[in-house]
Amino acid sequence: QGAQKRGLAGAVGAEQTTLLRTLIGLERPAAGTVRAFGTVCRTEPDFHPVRRRVGFLFQDPDDQLICPTVVEDVAFAPLNHGVGRRAALATARRVLDQLGLGSLAERAVDRLSGGEKRLVAFAGLIAGVPEVLLLDEPTVALDVRHQATLVGQLVAFPGAMVIATHDRSLMSQLATRAVGLREGRTVPVALRADGSMAI
Repeated sequence: QGAQKRGLAGAVGAEQTTLLRTLIGLERPAAGTVRAFGTVCRTEPDFHPVRRRVGFLFQDPDDQLICPTVVEDVAFAPLNHGVGRRAALATARRVLDQLGLGSLAERAVDRLSGGEKRLVAFAGLIAGVPEVLLLDEPTVALDVRHQATLVGQLVAFPGAMVIATHDRSLMSQLATRAVGLREGRTVPVALRADGSMAI
């Protein structure tokens, strides 16, 4: 039946971002526990193996891009996973080409547009070969062409994902199921054929 692609909906301020950050260990829950890949995660070291398997796309790509040039930033994940520098850079260039961003490889990250930054941040996730993607408003600041590129990559992604978005079209294209957040609790969401949602 394939990997689950779960949509996460809710009103502005419903804390979808906080939930995603909690799943990856960047926030600590006020109550309850986080269980990832069958293991309860409570401390920072507990989340280290989780982050090797999960790619988290921040809502603001400026919070994610950390290296001077595009190719270095995309190579960061494989380098962090123990891949040699030459192989990591080759992986980065291959992923950039796959996303139609090869011409940006040597560009300074701070010279990119908002949409380019978002796609480069996504390229960095894919270069790390994640099993799961957590996506926080992934299509914000993307023009039609770049949005089509990203959505195509997400449709083809073989792993599971959680997509927090207010973009109903994106939700209908990607999500196999959806839940909503209301007052700190998940509630069922019906995905209608016309792309609308009922929470």
